[in-house]
Amino acid sequence: MVNTFPKENKLCGQLRITQLYKDGKRFTAWPLRVTYQETEENTQILVWAPKSLFKRAVKRNYLRRLMREAYRLHQDMLGDKHCLIAFNYMDKDVQPFAVIEKAICKALKKITEN
Repeated sequence: MVNTFPKENKLCGQLRITQLYKDGKRFTAWPLRVTYQETEENTQILVWAPKSLFKRAVKRNYLRRLMREAYRLHQDMLGDKHCLIAFNYMDKDVQPFAVIEKAICKALKKITEN
C-alpha cells in the first residue's frame, strides 16, 4: 500500500462528522480519544486538537500534523476495513511523536479487532 494521505482520506462535511460522533463507537488510547464507525466507502479520518487546551494555532497545527503523519505511516494496519475515524487529542501537554505514533498504532489495532 502506498503511504500517501490524499484529500479523499480526509473526513469533511458537517453531516458525516455529526453522524460519526452520534452513532460511532468510542475508546481512549491516551493521549487520544478515538471515535470510529464502519462504512462501505473509503476510510476517512478527522484529526482534532481543541482550542480550549491549546490557545496558539501553532501548537494545534503541530499536533494535527503529528497525528496525520502517524496515521499515514501506519494506515496499512487497517487492511481492507473501511471506517470513518476521528482522532481527538486530549492531553494538556504536547507529547512527542513517538507517544502519538504508539497511540495511533494501538487505536488502529483495536479498530481492526472489532
